[in-house]
Amino acid sequence: MIYKSNETEHRAAMHTAELMAAAARTAPKACGVDITDTLVLDGSDKDKLTAEMRKLGQRPDNAFFLRDADNVDACHCIVLVGTALDPRGLDCALCGVKDCLTAQKQGIACSMASHDLGIAIGSAAATAMDHRIDNRVLFTAGMAALRLGFFPEEIKMCFGIGLATSGKNIFFDRPIV
Repeated sequence: MIYKSNETEHRAAMHTAELMAAAARTAPKACGVDITDTLVLDGSDKDKLTAEMRKLGQRPDNAFFLRDADNVDACHCIVLVGTALDPRGLDCALCGVKDCLTAQKQGIACSMASHDLGIAIGSAAATAMDHRIDNRVLFTAGMAALRLGFFPEEIKMCFGIGLATSGKNIFFDRPIV
């Protein structure tokens, strides 16, 4: 049987996306508390995401959403990693207030949650790199995913990582907007 490159490259990207979701899940978390979630989108769900990104790109000074939507369109799939913002009870004051109770009352995100999300994103992106799949972390895709309600309600912060295979990295030489 002959397998065409467009088919095998799509399957490789999807397989890598699954490994990235596992890497994000197993990334270290503050106090061992896992409040992250992952999704992988392709096809019509990815199209819904890029449509929302284009909608957001219509706002003044948001042209980069349009550029990023074009990139996601060119991707095989996109991995989304999100987190809830629940405090860990460390009273570390890294969020800028004296303790977790004050932060919660004021609606301030727990620094540990955003830190954990960063480590999860880094683990996922490193996994894509390990498999030589071109990728880019996009806050624009995460913002669109949250607006679309792709995640459960408690997920409040998200980033996307687009995955592409082509002769030239689609995320390189992007226009500055």
